[in-house]
Amino acid sequence: MTKRIITISREFGSGGRFIGEEVAKKLGIAYYDKNVINEIAEKSGLSPEYIQENAELSPKKGLFAYAFAGRDITGKSVEDMVYEAQRKVILDLAQKESCVIIGRNADYILKDRDDVLNVFIHGNMPKKIQRIIRLYNVGEKEAVKMMADTDKRRMTNYNFYTEQKWGKASNYTLCLNSSQLGYDRCEKIIIECNKLPMTK
Repeated sequence: MTKRIITISREFGSGGRFIGEEVAKKLGIAYYDKNVINEIAEKSGLSPEYIQENAELSPKKGLFAYAFAGRDITGKSVEDMVYEAQRKVILDLAQKESCVIIGRNADYILKDRDDVLNVFIHGNMPKKIQRIIRLYNVGEKEAVKMMADTDKRRMTNYNFYTEQKWGKASNYTLCLNSSQLGYDRCEKIIIECNKLPMTK
């Protein structure tokens, strides 16, 4: 039996989302990224706009914003409710069908399953900067700032909710440098590894 779920965590600008989408197309399986936002919103009772801004990224204020976030009488903050809703949606998706899931701490959320291939895509700074400039039509300075801000917020969210270190090789099955390997080869490696028999 091959792995049914592929999770892709990625550095901003590394092309991880694009690679994940291509892998899903080539394998003929479902692809989940921003299309889960409405479901998370429904489960949490918050607006899709709020989820889009906060479900994968920490508050802009960083780790202390989690520690001192406003909490209700159960001790839960809005961020906790978003994470819990996101967790339920990801567990449901994994139960339902083979799929590729981008980000959202899915590697950790699905850690108890033995049919998951966890991938981390990273890249070299110059290549990532060029990609961000091209995709977002910004200057180099802005691209560097966007990358630093987004990765910091992803890392803070991941580290807070998983008690693991974002980007640490031991959390993933595969860590691929898309700048050195190229997107096409990254896709091929992921597809090839997806065929390997599972061991736990």
